[in-house]
Amino acid sequence: MTVIPNDPVTWMLVFARVSAMLAIFPVFSSNNFPIQLRIALGALVAYLISVNLPPAATGALTLGGWITTMAIEILIGLFLVFVGRMCFYGLDAAGNVLAVEMGIRPSADINPVTGASSNAPGLILNYLAITLFFSLDMHHWFLIAFQKTYDVLPIGGAHLSSAVFNDLVDRTGWTFLVAIQIAAPLIAVSFIISLVFSVLARAVPQMNVFSESFAFRAMAGLTVFGMTLSLMAEHISNYLRQLPEDMLRVAQLLGKG
Repeated sequence: MTVIPNDPVTWMLVFARVSAMLAIFPVFSSNNFPIQLRIALGALVAYLISVNLPPAATGALTLGGWITTMAIEILIGLFLVFVGRMCFYGLDAAGNVLAVEMGIRPSADINPVTGASSNAPGLILNYLAITLFFSLDMHHWFLIAFQKTYDVLPIGGAHLSSAVFNDLVDRTGWTFLVAIQIAAPLIAVSFIISLVFSVLARAVPQMNVFSESFAFRAMAGLTVFGMTLSLMAEHISNYLRQLPEDMLRVAQLLGKG
């Protein structure tokens, strides 16, 4: 038996929310991910979700009201995926901190998540996060959480409030906390190296401490980075596991008004 959506309008509104989510969500928003496949995936997810939803109450809406409802659904999708996006921004910030502490100059490599140039540590962390995202089946949990958002945030039921903006500001500050937690071991080693060479500068004034410290800083940084990569993966896994709950929390805040 073929299951069809209760209402084509419901499918279109769900598709708007899903498409907005896929448009900026890491991995799916990458330039390597074909746009046609993204649209097809959004249509499929919208189809599977809309069959379980009641018909949208849009019969009495004018054209302007229908467009407004569509815009609200797009904004809801952008708000919901913001939590996942900020996690990867935190990893990119951690990569910048690691690069500075190791004395590595930013390269011209393209980050597959943000589409901007990034350094080697940032690329490694982003690739590691993408691998963990799929290996931990977080894409399944993320879609389940997205479906549950309709229980607390029905179609067209979003309301902006101070609680929503406060939550977004807190998550923006949380990205810097992620960066510091991931780069903490290397920051500690870099501090010790700076302290040691400061003592050497006092003991041996003829020594060019500034230039001599670069080689030790890079060598120690690469060593610590390799040794603590499993610890970084554990931190990233904990952040990724929080994404479904964070998405539902944002949906609840938008639904409260």
